Amino acid sequence: MDGVLVCDKPAGLTSHDVVARVRRLAGQRRVGHGGTLDPPATGVLVLALGRATRLLPFLPTEPKRYLAEVAFGAATDTLDAAGTVTGTAAADRVDEPGLRAVLAGFLGPQEQVPPMVSAIKVGGERLYAKARRGEEVERAPRPIVIHELELLGLAGGERPLATLAVVCSGGTYVRSLAADLGRALGTLAHLASLRRTAVGRFAEADAHTLEELAEPGRMEAAVLDPAAAMASTATRALTPDEASALATGRTLDPTGRGDPVAAVGPDGRLVAVIQDSAGRARPKVVLA
Repeated sequence: MDGVLVCDKPAGLTSHDVVARVRRLAGQRRVGHGGTLDPPATGVLVLALGRATRLLPFLPTEPKRYLAEVAFGAATDTLDAAGTVTGTAAADRVDEPGLRAVLAGFLGPQEQVPPMVSAIKVGGERLYAKARRGEEVERAPRPIVIHELELLGLAGGERPLATLAVVCSGGTYVRSLAADLGRALGTLAHLASLRRTAVGRFAEADAHTLEELAEPGRMEAAVLDPAAAMASTATRALTPDEASALATGRTLDPTGRGDPVAAVGPDGRLVAVIQDSAGRARPKVVLA
């Protein structure tokens, strides 16, 4: 099978665990994912199968959308509920007006320090590997964008629990956002739960559970054709001659766009992803 599959990742599995399950269900080794989800998180995980794995860098996967629960009054060593509590603080004064005011200050482009439990490499080693040994190292802040940050609900009390809708750029750590929100409110906080509801055009309504994919014929029906997976990007309809040219690695007249463009053949199949460079539209990846 060659195409894109939207999975609904369950809690407790790593993204690689899901890839391994899909490999077994599909009966093929060539499966990759387009952006990890931490083991406790659930929701949309975009996978590519077969030749479509080459499309992963070009799939329309921005922005990311999450439904997050933030618990105030306690911090953990992993910044989420899976970790050990490292400190507590009074949080009974966290209320909706104050929280909404703080949320507004987190909108827009900014820099974020990644957590120690992230998969970023420092000195050739994943940060989470260092964290397991109890190490903490300096981490360079990374540019992110918070597009939307909406308070959906707040359960008050000694340990308030806020439900947030988050729309952000790739590379954003919502667990770090949760801890930062706590500090901004003069208390401590951690991420209580996280569900990714959309990755670009791929939404939870399109997602299939692993149990569903195990049903006879369900996997084949769930896999999106490469052209359909790229449908929300700019598209160029090819003539038969242009399709043949791209299939052999030749260039075309420029698209006039700076971003990659999906080049679709007369039969509706995705032939290549092309991008203008040096006055020509050049293939970035060829599927034909």
